[in-house]
Amino acid sequence: MPSLFRSYLDAPALIARHGLSSLITPDGEVLDIPLAEVRDMLRQLPPPLLIHGPATLRLLELPPEPPPAPWLDLLELFLLVHPARSVTPTARGLALELGLAEPTDTAPLQADSLYRIAQHLLDELSGQPSQKIATLHLLLPTLDQAGWSWHDIVKEALPPPSASSGRSREIDALKIWRRLPQWEERAPRPPAGSQPVSQQEARRRLSALLGRHAEPRPGQADFASATSYAFTPRDVANAPNIMLAEAGTGTGKTMGYIAPASLWAEKNDGAVWVSTYTRHLQRQIEQELTRLYPDPTERHKLAVIRKGRENYLCLLNLEDITTALLNRQPQAQPGLIPLVFLALWAETTEDGDLMGGDLPGWFGDLFQPGLLNMIADRRGECIHSACPHYQSCFIEHGIRRAQHARFVIANHALVLSQAAWNAMLPQDMAPGNLADENGVPTRYVFDEGHHIPDAADSAFSLVFSGLEAADLRRWILGAEGSRSRARGLMRRMEDLMERLPALKDALQELVLATQKGLPRPGWSGRLHEARQARMAPPPPDVPPLEDRPATPPDDDEEDPFPLAMVEEASLPQPAEAFLQMLDMHLDARIAEIQMQTRGQQGHYPRQECDLHPIPAPLREHAETLLTALQDIVTPLDRIIRHLQEALEAQEEDPDTAFQQRLEGTIRSLHRRALSRLQGWISMVRAIMEQPVAQTSLPTYVDFIHREPLPPTRLLQGGHDIALNRHWLDPTIPFASTLQSTTHGLLITSATLRDRSPDEDGEAGWEKAERRLGTAHFLKPPMRAALMSPFDYAHQTRAYIITDVSRDPAAQAQAFQALFETANGGALGLFTAIQRLKEVHRRIHEPLGMKNIPLYAQHVDAMNNATLVDVFRTETNSCLLGTDAMRDGVDVPGEALRMVVMERTPWPRPDILHRERRRHLSGGRPGDYDDLITRMRLRQAFGRLIRRADDRGVFIILDSRMPSRLLSAFPDGVPVQRLPLSEALTDIDGFLNR
Repeated sequence: MPSLFRSYLDAPALIARHGLSSLITPDGEVLDIPLAEVRDMLRQLPPPLLIHGPATLRLLELPPEPPPAPWLDLLELFLLVHPARSVTPTARGLALELGLAEPTDTAPLQADSLYRIAQHLLDELSGQPSQKIATLHLLLPTLDQAGWSWHDIVKEALPPPSASSGRSREIDALKIWRRLPQWEERAPRPPAGSQPVSQQEARRRLSALLGRHAEPRPGQADFASATSYAFTPRDVANAPNIMLAEAGTGTGKTMGYIAPASLWAEKNDGAVWVSTYTRHLQRQIEQELTRLYPDPTERHKLAVIRKGRENYLCLLNLEDITTALLNRQPQAQPGLIPLVFLALWAETTEDGDLMGGDLPGWFGDLFQPGLLNMIADRRGECIHSACPHYQSCFIEHGIRRAQHARFVIANHALVLSQAAWNAMLPQDMAPGNLADENGVPTRYVFDEGHHIPDAADSAFSLVFSGLEAADLRRWILGAEGSRSRARGLMRRMEDLMERLPALKDALQELVLATQKGLPRPGWSGRLHEARQARMAPPPPDVPPLEDRPATPPDDDEEDPFPLAMVEEASLPQPAEAFLQMLDMHLDARIAEIQMQTRGQQGHYPRQECDLHPIPAPLREHAETLLTALQDIVTPLDRIIRHLQEALEAQEEDPDTAFQQRLEGTIRSLHRRALSRLQGWISMVRAIMEQPVAQTSLPTYVDFIHREPLPPTRLLQGGHDIALNRHWLDPTIPFASTLQSTTHGLLITSATLRDRSPDEDGEAGWEKAERRLGTAHFLKPPMRAALMSPFDYAHQTRAYIITDVSRDPAAQAQAFQALFETANGGALGLFTAIQRLKEVHRRIHEPLGMKNIPLYAQHVDAMNNATLVDVFRTETNSCLLGTDAMRDGVDVPGEALRMVVMERTPWPRPDILHRERRRHLSGGRPGDYDDLITRMRLRQAFGRLIRRADDRGVFIILDSRMPSRLLSAFPDGVPVQRLPLSEALTDIDGFLNR
């Protein structure tokens, strides 16, 4: 591609906004023009200098451009200079990050700022270390071949490479896996000691961490001393010391528990696992550890973030994609541009974390949306020590760092899956280190502990569906006729079969049983066709589904089950026949439910039904499926036994690499296949055994659920059907998996207890213990409660708007009026995605005309963390979101001064909720609903005030919100029921006084 520019100064510059956009033409004319005029002018101008090209095109309502992008995107230049440094993808965000703007200056930046940002980045580029300059010179020819628009400008800005740089050849520049550092094995860490942490020690450590100039936080020292109880040695086996610590917003709970936790880790040479709910919160906790470990090298060694494998870069996947692109025709070369940036990032990153780590959250949207999923270790096909990149693997690096760290910062999902594996480990699997690869922690801190029930529900539930079953088939068999790079089990275990020939017969038997038992490619089309045939005959002019042309799959597994791969079979497969029977059963039950609930206001259009009572045909198909699943388990169990025997033999003549390979394979077979199959078998057996009347609580809730499949993967109208099994009380397995190995457990949050108006403190704690599962442990927990230091009566106001209907137009008008009154800095929370999108569609342009940018979850193609960063940086912007924005978002200061909820956040009336409110409410199901709703309101209100000098208002656009829920708000908060016009006047006076 020929160069478009002699320099970036030859290009126009554009900052597109709803309302007036800022544009500088090539002859230097500065314009503030509406979006419609921008679209017309761009057709006549050269490609501009801008920030985030794909987002700009969406804002301008222009179609996406095929790669390579013709514009000069400053985010791409930023990636080249700072490949492992995140930045808010706006002009103000870049200017702040580069020190070109003052945090107190909130005026919108104009397009001329883009030239300053570009010059600053090019100046930084020329000052890079000689080794990086040599690397960039090696990568520039690839970028030139790929048509990167910055190529000539960057080449001119770069100083010549040093003659002694010692870098490899140009052809190897993308092959980052060849030059990454390798980890080395270390001696196993001895078991942690049992020395306690006293309350006085915890207070002294906290004081030392905070220093003399820290902001005073009443109650923080009390919190630190109280939580030290979780770091005392337990007295009885299977009875950990549990501390429930409720700390109001602003208490400083993170540093409060870091103080005793760090002392315990130092005294006992052990690791404390800090678990939270989201990736974003993991990073926040890591930043808090800067006070404990100010030196980055020491912090990298002693504090490790751990997530599931699917979050990390897989070097083998990266090699596959890079090699495939290098071997393709020239028209495929634009795909090399993001790979160049990934190579630079991989050489700089701390831990290889693609999702929420030091790779900017906007990376995927800037280039190829599915790329990060393609290079992550998301397919469960890791071959561990047999991988040529094993010694350089980021995941293996992280595992080994965590085994010797003092703090491991994880998420609830990883912690619970790890604990479940350790609990289910069979006694006869003792040879070798078969416990979870992350170790067996003895001390846990569950931050955002109110999420434990939801996390446990997700971790311990079972699902048998078309997608789940087809995914297991693909994991065992690999790609079946598609262009996917998926490797089957036979291929992944070739090295083991060479050393253990007895594996071959069992593997072949497993492959055959899987082919017979699990859904064949094209299962979704056949499921859809069968349903259409039941519901209505197809029109005569529409060809049968299998005769329609199928969309070719992407290079990876974006469509792992394409219709073109349908195999002919004279008899239906057991799994497919069973899925079709579930589908038929659901259709019959849905018709019943809709007849019963027709006309009820707020009716929820169900796509689920109870499993019981079970019709005879479904039971017959369940029996056939059970046999098919057991036929898969039999050879799988034989394979695991062969591997265990080989592992036992390693005790006599150890081969470290081979031993690690065996351990990793056994874990994978159990986690990805055997445990899943055993769960399915237990569910299918429940179908065959009609339940009798029970005098005690049921253990499980079994139901059938249907959901649409993404249209990008299957034909329009495709769907999946699932048999679900959830624990009625998911905290039972949570307690049972942790109590045997855990010695100390701290559960903390700002919202552990409900604030019911008719309960005293003891009743609130008892409810909290039942909800969090601590009632299932042998030893009762200790309790502590620290009030928030904020003066909510002075800093906040709350309003219930009495005259806004649920009509979308009325709701949108209310949001617009409120956001304009606050002049931005507002968070809108919705209970339904569709209503969020409708409000955004109606108000984003009029708000933009008043210089109030509006961002929205499920509308803007950014992950949640990036959206929050943009919202925090653009002080006068507004953000719309759902429950993910309701919990754990920390936006202090002027950036958040208003929270608006469109409706009372009642729990969703599905089958699972129905059964839990029936059996776990103590005979008061209404109170159970109120408890959940009040907790959600408390979390939403908690976003508003994060610092002592914050001020803000909380608004609910639901006149029907009952007064009994108002106890969710902190004591002293003035709550008024007002018409919108009166509320706007009051809000304006409060915020602007």
